[in-house]
Amino acid sequence: MTRPVEYVAGLTIGTVESVAPDDIRVLLELDAPQTTALNTGAPTRFPRINGYVLIPNEAGALVGLVTWLGVERSPFPKRTGLKDFGLVDLPFPLRKIAVTPVGTLRTQRCKNDEVVYSLGRGVSVFPSVGDQVQLPTADQLKSIVEAQGEDRRVPIGVSPLAGNAVVSVDPDKMFGRHLAVLGNTGSGKSCTVAGLIRWSMCAALQARERAGRSGPLNARFVILDPNGEYAEAFSDMKDRVRVFRVGNDEAGHSPLRLPAWMWNSHEWSSYAAASPGTQRPVLLQALRELRAGGKVVEDHASKAKRFFRSVLVRLRDILSKGVAEYTGFPGNKNFGEFLQVIRDDTSRYASSLSDAMKTSVDALAAEAATLETQHKNISSRDGRVFYRDFSETEVSSIAAKVEDVLATLPGLAGHMGPTEDSPVPFDAAQLPDYLEFLASSSGVGGQLHQWVASLALRIRMMLADRRLGPIVIPEKSPNFEEWLTEYIGANNGENGQIAILDLSLVPSDVVHIVVAVIARIIFEATQRYRKLRGVELPTTIVLEEAHTFIQKEVRDPNSAPTASEMCRSTFERIAREGRKFGLGLVLSSQRPSELSATVLAQCNTFLLHRLVNDRDQELVHKLVPDSLGGLLRELPSLPARQAVLLGWAVPVPVLLEIAELPEPYRPRSADPKFWAAWTGDVERPVDWKEIAEDWAR
Repeated sequence: MTRPVEYVAGLTIGTVESVAPDDIRVLLELDAPQTTALNTGAPTRFPRINGYVLIPNEAGALVGLVTWLGVERSPFPKRTGLKDFGLVDLPFPLRKIAVTPVGTLRTQRCKNDEVVYSLGRGVSVFPSVGDQVQLPTADQLKSIVEAQGEDRRVPIGVSPLAGNAVVSVDPDKMFGRHLAVLGNTGSGKSCTVAGLIRWSMCAALQARERAGRSGPLNARFVILDPNGEYAEAFSDMKDRVRVFRVGNDEAGHSPLRLPAWMWNSHEWSSYAAASPGTQRPVLLQALRELRAGGKVVEDHASKAKRFFRSVLVRLRDILSKGVAEYTGFPGNKNFGEFLQVIRDDTSRYASSLSDAMKTSVDALAAEAATLETQHKNISSRDGRVFYRDFSETEVSSIAAKVEDVLATLPGLAGHMGPTEDSPVPFDAAQLPDYLEFLASSSGVGGQLHQWVASLALRIRMMLADRRLGPIVIPEKSPNFEEWLTEYIGANNGENGQIAILDLSLVPSDVVHIVVAVIARIIFEATQRYRKLRGVELPTTIVLEEAHTFIQKEVRDPNSAPTASEMCRSTFERIAREGRKFGLGLVLSSQRPSELSATVLAQCNTFLLHRLVNDRDQELVHKLVPDSLGGLLRELPSLPARQAVLLGWAVPVPVLLEIAELPEPYRPRSADPKFWAAWTGDVERPVDWKEIAEDWAR
């Protein structure tokens, strides 16, 4: 029978040679395993990159990750008990490894003398030079790789370096603090994302059955799919999946609808490229009034309200620009003529108002007439009209009279109706006409009408686009409650747990706004849920090809934000604040170097598949601690389905092989079969007429 001391000695493979916080050098013994270790209870490959070793200490054992191994020329080692002292001290090849400390393996002994291991994050005790380094036993290796307690909820793969120990994750950690799945095309990203969703739902169903509960899962996944890959990935779960596509679909999928009245003012401004100084204020006013029931044809009282509001805006503008606007030529002459307009139009509108309103309107007309008469001077020679300078007090007095009028007109003293961002339905087709109507009735002048005409033309062209029309102005527009139920999910997941939004046929020039609006509405919905209920509503947004929608910031700060920048800004806000409201984010990208640094910095868990591009590798190295940099050197050579999992979801980084999805349930992202098509093994008939007709429709 092997004594404990002998058993521990049999696991020792070397000693610590040097120690740094992120790098420990180990000198292997001459009789340490060369390729396979047989002394751990099962055959184990050693030494091997990304393998694990233990360095015992008073806290348990430091867990180290092998990041380098090699042979260095060193003096021949003096072995205890052997007569090596007479040898000539010549350079001798010795094997060494470099180890990165990743955690602490603690040992607990139960009442029945059973030993239980638990892995903790971080290192509390570093080793000293000369400390022994050991191979982990099979039980210890499983304790390092296999999650404990609640972290074992969802198995997602196995670790080939730990005897195929099962790697499991906790959805609270995986989805609650954002996940980034990064890797080159063909490395298995899409299958990983689809698998994570499928395996999480299956594990949750099993947990409900064990607890004796019935009914659907109260889960919510919204997949934004720009390439149309995921529609068939959940074909066996039709009662749990809702698929939305552009246009009519024979497969029974619902049409993708995002009514234009759901867009807020920032999204309208960015897509229509409204200039901040002139066009955007009119656009905001139009949105606000249309949501409140405004129409292009108005009664006399409504026109009066609009006129007095424009007069007040003009007076405030004059006061803000300074005395040159009402003193000296032509400022005094222009202001005198403006007083004539106020006097004449005020009298015209007064006849249609009630007695209470008419009193303040008459006072304004009298004040304007008095000032205009006092400052007016007519030349005796040629009859030309001149005006003496006005004072700031007189201009302010007229402005105060206009404010008195507005205070008597309902709806103008303080706007109590919908704001420009309220999700209140209106006919978006009326927006261009209403913009031109506001410009023509403002009384400011023709230049504003020209600016607004160009804005109205852009919006009119957008709404007339036959590719976009069915999305933003659908024939059957849902109300807001119906849209939230369809796209986010009904109460207790009664209409399914997964919403797949196929964006492959959405026009490229509007897809960024569509994605931004959907993401923003989901985020604000979870915000308001917590506000009303006091608890979070767990929801996950899955974004494929994330580098397309969350690009690096390269905009000119002096220009209006574009649709792409609006989309990035929306996801940056979700990345920063979504966790507080139960909104998780799953990003899948093949070009992490093009992603927003703000969004990546907020991702707490990373699943890294094969990455070959040096810029992508450099960015990933910056996202993880320096001590784990060696682990990522294997990224360029990872085969398909293998990935490095690190971050909040696992105590220590793990190289794992993702569980394989059955072929019918894989996203449609497989490599094209060129050879099979060339040789006739598979048929690829072409009917360009059919494609051309479908394209034209």
